[in-house]
Amino acid sequence: MLSLAPRAARGRCPTLSSLLAVYLARWRLALSASTFGLVLAGCATTGQPPVTPLDPQLNWQAPLPHQGEVADLSAWWAAQGDPMLVELIEAAQAVSPTVASAASRIAQSRAAREVAGASLLPRVDASASAARGKTSPLFPQNTSVQGGLQASWEVDLFGGNAAARDAAQARYEGSRGQWHDARISVAAEVANQYLNFRNCERQLKMVQTDAESRVESLRLTQLLAVSGFQPSATGDLARASAAEGRARVALQRAQCDLTIKALVALTEWAEPDLRARLSATVGPGEFTPFPLTALPASLLAQRPDLFTAEREVAAASADLGSAQAQRYPRLTLSGSVGRLRFAGGGLTETITTWQIGPVAFSVPLFDGGRISANIEVARARYAEAVSLYRARARLAVREVEEALVTLDSLEVRESNWTIAVEGQRSFLAATRERYRGGLASLFELEETRRNTLAAELSLLSLQRERQGAWIALYRAAGGGWDRSEVGHISDLPATETDYVAR
Repeated sequence: MLSLAPRAARGRCPTLSSLLAVYLARWRLALSASTFGLVLAGCATTGQPPVTPLDPQLNWQAPLPHQGEVADLSAWWAAQGDPMLVELIEAAQAVSPTVASAASRIAQSRAAREVAGASLLPRVDASASAARGKTSPLFPQNTSVQGGLQASWEVDLFGGNAAARDAAQARYEGSRGQWHDARISVAAEVANQYLNFRNCERQLKMVQTDAESRVESLRLTQLLAVSGFQPSATGDLARASAAEGRARVALQRAQCDLTIKALVALTEWAEPDLRARLSATVGPGEFTPFPLTALPASLLAQRPDLFTAEREVAAASADLGSAQAQRYPRLTLSGSVGRLRFAGGGLTETITTWQIGPVAFSVPLFDGGRISANIEVARARYAEAVSLYRARARLAVREVEEALVTLDSLEVRESNWTIAVEGQRSFLAATRERYRGGLASLFELEETRRNTLAAELSLLSLQRERQGAWIALYRAAGGGWDRSEVGHISDLPATETDYVAR
C-alpha cells in the first residue's frame, strides 16, 4: 500500500530546538514570524494523491458487436428516433429523488471544500463595545466606546490543512461523478420501463388477434355442431379455448397498465396525458447499436461510478496525510488593532491600540495515543477505499463482458426463433385450412395455435431482451460520460439548485 508518511523532521526540516533558537535570536516579532514560516515552508507532508494501480485485462474476452451504424453514446437515446423516449428520460431526471440527492451532495461537498480551504487563510474578526457607568466615588460618571479588529492565522507548517482541503476537493469531484451516474441510472430505468410498455403493446395486439381467431373458431364449431358435423364436446373445447384467449388478453392489458403506472411514478406526468401521448406515438424499432472498440483500460476511465471511487481513494489518501501532520508542531500568529474613546468628567480621550502577537507554538507531547489512533483509522480507511476501487473496476469489466455475452447469445437465439415463428405460422395456416375442410380436428388446431402463439411471444421477448442488453451495455460503458466534464462548472444544468430544492 502506498504510504503518505510525512517527509518531515529528518534531514531536510529543521529541528524544534533550532527553530526556537531562530525565534529567540531575532526577538522582533514580525521578522521572527516571517523567518519561521519561510524556514518551514518545505516541510509539507502532502502532495498529489497517489494513483491506485490497476491491472485490467488487455482485451475483451466476449465477442464485440460491430454491426449497425456508429452512434455517439452520449446522444444514443436521441439516435433511436423516438422523441417520446427522450422526453420521458428528461422528465424523470428532473424529478428523480436519486438525482436530487446527488445534486444535494454536490452542494454539501462544495461547501465542505470551502470550509476546508478557509483553514489555510487568516481569520479576521471585528468587535465593538460600549459602556457607561460609575465605578468609584472618586471618579465621575463616564462613557467608553471601543472597536477593533482581531486577526489570527495558523501557519500550515506540515501540510495538514492543505491535505484536508485536498480531501474535500476530491470528494467534491467525486460527488459530481455521482450526479452523472445517477442520471445515467435513471435514464436506463426509464428506457427499460418504456420499452417494457412498447413490448407489452405488441404482445397485447398479438394475444388480441389470437383471441379473435379463437372466437371465430368457436363460431364455426358451433355451426358445425348444430349441423351435426361436430360433436358437442368439440363445442365445449372451442368455448374453453375462446375463454382462455379472453383471459390472456385481460392479463396482458393489466401488465401494460402496470407499466404505465411505473412510468407515471418515474416522470410525475399525469396518467391521462401520458396515455394520450403514448397512444399517439410509435415506439422505437431495432435499437441503433454502437461498436465497443475501447479497451478495458479505456473503459475504466469513462465510468462515473469508478471515477467517484477513484476520488474517494484520493480523499482517503489526503486524510491520511492530514492525520499524520497532527504529530508535528503547530504555529499560530495573531494580532489586533483597535480604537478606544473615553468620555467622563468633562474630558474626552481617544486612544489607538495595536498588538502583534502572541506567537503560539505548540508541540504534541502526550495525548494518550489519540493521534496515533487517528492515523491508524485514516490508514484503514485508505486501504478500504483502495479495495472498493479495485472491486468496482472488476465489476465494471464484468458488467461489460456480461452485456457482450448476452448480446451475442440473443443474436443467435433471435435468428433461430425467427425461423421457428415463420414455420409455426405456416403450419398454423395449413392446419386452419385443413380444419375448415374437415381434415383436422379442433384439438390439432388449438395445439398448433398454442405453439404458434408461444413462439411469437418468445420472439418478442427475445427482441425486448436484446434491447435491454444494449441498455445494459450503454450503462456499463459509462453512458457516454466524459470525466473531463467534472472540471467544468458548466457540465451541470442550471436547474441543479432546483434539484436541491426539491
